[in-house]
Amino acid sequence: MRRILAATDFSPRSDRAIRRAGLLAAEFAAPLTILHVVDDDKPADFVAEETKSAESALDRLIRSTEELGDISCETKIAFGEPFEGIIAAARQASADLIVMGAHRKEILRDIFVGTTLERVIRAGACPVLMVNMEPSAPYRRGLAAVDLSEFSLHALRVAKELDFLGRASVTIFHAFSSMVRGTLATANMSERDLEEASAKASARASRQLTRFLKDIDLGELPYPRRIAEGPPVAAISKAVKDLGADFVVIGTRGRSGWSKLLLGSVADEVLREIDRDILAVPAFRDA
Repeated sequence: MRRILAATDFSPRSDRAIRRAGLLAAEFAAPLTILHVVDDDKPADFVAEETKSAESALDRLIRSTEELGDISCETKIAFGEPFEGIIAAARQASADLIVMGAHRKEILRDIFVGTTLERVIRAGACPVLMVNMEPSAPYRRGLAAVDLSEFSLHALRVAKELDFLGRASVTIFHAFSSMVRGTLATANMSERDLEEASAKASARASRQLTRFLKDIDLGELPYPRRIAEGPPVAAISKAVKDLGADFVVIGTRGRSGWSKLLLGSVADEVLREIDRDILAVPAFRDA
């Protein structure tokens, strides 16, 4: 990881993100840029006053945040829509990672527009780390959730390049649906037959995961594999708790037009439901 960009709106949620960004910058010896975006769709005197306040707030943030004490850190102010300013600043800085806090959810607005964080993920190309937890130490355990798609493969490769897979113990996790229970075809099956069918489905999912991972070189470190039957988000949530994971890696699918504005993908639900830090890797641009 060569350079990190952390965005702040000076809220407690952003403070957690800045502290985590500081820990990562120290761990990877990576320069850190701390960014605040000023909405410039206001009268000029309002923008000037907000810019002055933001400069003071950034200075106080640098001086008061212990995790920023021994790293190379600079501040930057951008203007415009927050998500556009963050994407542009990350591109200009050649950032490998954007770190952001978990933004406050506003249900009606989120349904039709999405939070700033979600819009950065959907419109940008840089991986985004959403910080939910209070940072206190480097990451120890992670869970990489895969659905055996090209997007998951891309997410694993990016996480490996960023060294998220090498600095912590990471479990590769796949949730599958066997359709064994609850269908007309199995309504008259005995419990023993259902269990045998479920076991076969599990074995098949395990083989599929093994084939999937052959397409990526994960290096020499052991990466435990885990599969579970059930709805993806519920299964991911349970696995995170069982493993004591402090971060989750997930890939997002390429979407355009109205589909960028509507919710419903597993990645959307993970961002909203899982209370761990989440490394969301946007789909590659050609997807």
